[in-house]
Formats: sequence, C-alpha cells, structure tokens
Amino acid sequence: MKRTILVLFLLTGGLYNYVAAQNTTPLRFLIEGGLALGGDDVATVNFTNGNSQRVNAGQGISLGVGAEYAIPSLESIRLRSSVGIKYVTTAADNAHIRLTRIPINVSGNYVFNDTWRLGLGMSFHTNIKFNAGGIGDNFTLGNASGPFIEFAYKWVGLTYTIMNYEGMLGETYNANSIGITFSGVLPKRN
Repeated sequence: MKRTILVLFLLTGGLYNYVAAQNTTPLRFLIEGGLALGGDDVATVNFTNGNSQRVNAGQGISLGVGAEYAIPSLESIRLRSSVGIKYVTTAADNAHIRLTRIPINVSGNYVFNDTWRLGLGMSFHTNIKFNAGGIGDNFTLGNASGPFIEFAYKWVGLTYTIMNYEGMLGETYNANSIGITFSGVLPKRN
C-alpha cells in the first residue's frame, strides 16, 4: 500500500508540473481531505480500564489527490477524480488498531459564481482492511461503491455518502457517512 501511495504522489507531481506550465489548461491538480462520521460498528475495542471504543465503517480521516477538469465550453461544469486513503484508529496505546481503505471518487460538479459548488458522484472503496494490532483477528471487507453528494463553499464542503461494506461471511455493514471536506486545485483558477 505504501508503494501505491508513493507512485500516486509521483505521478500527480508530474501532472502538477504539466498543469503549471499550461496555465490556461482546463485541467488542474486536485488535493482533498476530510473527516467523516457514521456507519455501523465494524469492531469494538475494550480497554483494560473498562472503557471501550467502537470502530465505525463510515468513520475516518481521508487524504487524496487527483484532477479537476473544467469543460471549456461549459466553464461552470467541473469533473473531478481522486484517489487517496481513508483511515481511522483507536485510542489504544499498546496496539495500533485501525480500519483503512483506498477511496476512489469520481464526480460531476456545478459551480455557482465561482464560490459555491454542488457535486454528485460515486465513491469506490477498495482494499478495506481492519488490523487488530496483534491483539485480535485481522479481517478484510469486500470492495464497495456508493453515491455521494457534496455541497461546498470555496474550499470547504459538506458531503454525504451512501455505502455498504460486505464481510467475508456475508455480513453487511452500513458505511454511510456525513463529513466535512477540504479541497483545492493547483494552479488556482483565475
């Protein structure tokens, strides 16, 4: 997974250099991140002090890179595509317990007055893994996809995703989430 992320950053670095040299191009380098909450419990971690913490399917911090394309004849229409990592961990100090996945997002966006943006798209989650940090069983969940809607002002937005994860034994986890997103393009549009 580390190699995949390194290759993505190297490839997008080349894309950024190309886009920066072509300042009039409709293609821009996209950087995005976010924080999402929601979904069913995938696991519950019990601590020695009697407390517990749930790991939810829709929860996590995400970081991604990609591209935004403004259709030249329809400047208000933007197509976005990104790939990244979504990650949630627990407060355990004796184990690194985590749920990771690789989200791939594709969306069509309508921009109002160069400040407001409404996006509709599909999110594909791959490589969904729960790691118990050596104190329990690790497991993987099947790849999943679902629609999302995003409403943003400049670089900050609110997003809602509808998705289900399926376990290896056929169990289904609601991975719906609501989150706050941050995104921007380079070079900045005039």
